[in-house]
Amino acid sequence: MVQGLLHYLDRGLIAVRKPRKVLFVEDDDALRQVFEEKLRAEGFEVWTACDGLQGYSCYFRHPTDLVVTDIQMPELDGFQMMRCIRGINPSVKTVYVTGAAERFRVLLEREKQEFGAVIIEKPFSSEKLVTVIS
Repeated sequence: MVQGLLHYLDRGLIAVRKPRKVLFVEDDDALRQVFEEKLRAEGFEVWTACDGLQGYSCYFRHPTDLVVTDIQMPELDGFQMMRCIRGINPSVKTVYVTGAAERFRVLLEREKQEFGAVIIEKPFSSEKLVTVIS
Protein backbone atom coordinates (compact mmCIF):
# COMPACT_ATOMS: atom_id res chain seq x y z
CA MET A 1 0.00 0.00 0.00
CA VAL A 2 1.42 3.36 -0.95
CA GLN A 3 1.47 5.92 1.86
CA GLY A 4 1.83 9.60 1.32
CA LEU A 5 0.59 12.25 -0.98
CA LEU A 6 -0.18 11.75 -4.64
CA HIS A 7 0.92 14.39 -7.10
CA TYR A 8 0.10 14.65 -10.78
CA LEU A 9 2.91 15.38 -13.19
CA ASP A 10 2.84 15.84 -16.95
CA ARG A 11 3.70 12.19 -17.49
CA GLY A 12 1.34 10.60 -15.03
CA LEU A 13 0.72 9.93 -11.40
CA ILE A 14 3.53 9.34 -8.93
CA ALA A 15 3.49 8.57 -5.21
CA VAL A 16 5.47 10.80 -2.88
CA ARG A 17 6.05 9.53 0.63
CA LYS A 18 5.06 12.04 3.29
CA PRO A 19 8.01 12.72 5.60
CA ARG A 20 7.70 11.45 9.13
CA LYS A 21 7.86 14.07 11.82
CA VAL A 22 10.51 13.61 14.50
CA LEU A 23 11.39 15.59 17.61
CA PHE A 24 15.05 15.07 18.58
CA VAL A 25 15.88 16.18 22.14
CA GLU A 26 19.55 16.16 23.14
CA ASP A 27 21.60 18.48 25.32
CA ASP A 28 24.84 17.81 23.42
CA ASP A 29 24.80 20.52 20.71
CA ALA A 30 27.16 18.76 18.30
CA LEU A 31 25.33 15.44 18.53
CA ARG A 32 21.95 17.13 18.09
CA GLN A 33 23.16 18.96 14.97
CA VAL A 34 24.69 15.87 13.35
CA PHE A 35 21.55 13.80 13.82
CA GLU A 36 19.26 16.61 12.73
CA GLU A 37 21.18 16.91 9.45
CA LYS A 38 21.18 13.14 8.90
CA LEU A 39 17.45 12.78 9.58
CA ARG A 40 16.60 15.70 7.26
CA ALA A 41 18.79 14.15 4.55
CA GLU A 42 16.79 10.93 4.97
CA GLY A 43 13.54 12.81 4.36
CA PHE A 44 12.33 13.33 7.92
CA GLU A 45 10.73 16.54 9.12
CA VAL A 46 12.80 17.34 12.23
CA TRP A 47 12.40 19.63 15.21
CA THR A 48 15.08 19.81 17.87
CA ALA A 49 15.40 20.89 21.47
CA CYS A 50 18.32 21.10 23.90
CA ASP A 51 16.54 19.99 27.09
CA GLY A 52 13.34 18.37 28.29
CA LEU A 53 11.47 21.60 28.94
CA GLN A 54 12.21 22.91 25.46
CA GLY A 55 11.36 19.49 24.08
CA TYR A 56 7.93 19.55 25.70
CA SER A 57 7.32 23.10 24.51
CA CYS A 58 8.37 22.16 20.97
CA TYR A 59 6.12 19.10 20.96
CA PHE A 60 3.20 21.22 22.14
CA ARG A 61 3.71 23.55 19.13
CA HIS A 62 4.71 20.85 16.62
CA PRO A 63 3.29 17.41 17.50
CA THR A 64 5.37 14.64 15.94
CA ASP A 65 5.01 10.94 15.20
CA LEU A 66 8.11 10.12 17.18
CA VAL A 67 10.29 11.58 19.94
CA VAL A 68 13.96 10.65 20.11
CA THR A 69 15.34 11.79 23.44
CA ASP A 70 18.32 11.65 25.71
CA ILE A 71 17.53 10.83 29.34
CA GLN A 72 19.93 12.96 31.38
CA MET A 73 19.23 16.59 30.52
CA PRO A 74 18.71 19.92 32.30
CA GLU A 75 15.25 21.19 33.29
CA LEU A 76 13.22 18.02 32.62
CA ASP A 77 14.91 14.67 32.03
CA GLY A 78 13.75 12.48 29.16
CA PHE A 79 11.35 10.44 31.32
CA GLN A 80 9.72 13.55 32.80
CA MET A 81 9.40 15.12 29.38
CA MET A 82 7.77 12.00 27.93
CA ARG A 83 5.24 11.88 30.79
CA CYS A 84 4.24 15.46 29.88
CA ILE A 85 4.10 14.69 26.16
CA ARG A 86 2.00 11.58 26.76
CA GLY A 87 -0.48 13.86 28.50
CA ILE A 88 -1.05 15.37 25.04
CA ASN A 89 -0.58 12.19 22.99
CA PRO A 90 -0.53 8.90 24.90
CA SER A 91 0.39 6.93 21.78
CA VAL A 92 3.50 8.88 20.73
CA LYS A 93 6.42 6.60 19.87
CA THR A 94 9.64 7.05 21.83
CA VAL A 95 13.29 6.22 21.28
CA TYR A 96 15.58 6.81 24.26
CA VAL A 97 19.26 7.39 23.50
CA THR A 98 21.52 7.11 26.52
CA GLY A 99 25.00 6.44 27.71
CA ALA A 100 23.63 5.23 31.05
CA ALA A 101 21.28 2.38 30.13
CA GLU A 102 22.32 0.24 33.09
CA ARG A 103 21.70 3.08 35.53
CA PHE A 104 18.15 3.50 34.19
CA ARG A 105 17.54 -0.19 33.46
CA VAL A 106 14.35 -0.51 35.55
CA LEU A 107 12.74 2.66 34.15
CA LEU A 108 13.73 1.75 30.59
CA GLU A 109 12.27 -1.75 30.94
CA ARG A 110 9.01 -0.24 32.14
CA GLU A 111 9.01 2.17 29.18
CA LYS A 112 9.55 -0.76 26.80
CA GLN A 113 6.74 -2.81 28.34
CA GLU A 114 4.17 -0.04 28.81
CA PHE A 115 4.83 2.13 25.76
CA GLY A 116 6.90 0.06 23.34
CA ALA A 117 9.85 2.43 23.72
CA VAL A 118 13.10 1.60 21.98
CA ILE A 119 16.48 2.10 23.68
CA ILE A 120 19.68 2.93 21.81
CA GLU A 121 22.90 3.03 23.79
CA LYS A 122 25.46 5.75 23.11
CA PRO A 123 27.65 5.88 21.16
CA PHE A 124 25.64 4.93 18.08
CA SER A 125 25.77 5.71 14.38
CA SER A 126 23.35 7.88 12.48
CA GLU A 127 22.65 4.86 10.27
CA LYS A 128 21.52 2.87 13.32
CA LEU A 129 19.14 5.65 14.35
CA VAL A 130 17.69 5.89 10.84
CA THR A 131 17.23 2.11 10.74
CA VAL A 132 15.46 2.07 14.11
CA ILE A 133 13.04 4.88 13.31
CA SER A 134 12.29 3.97 9.68
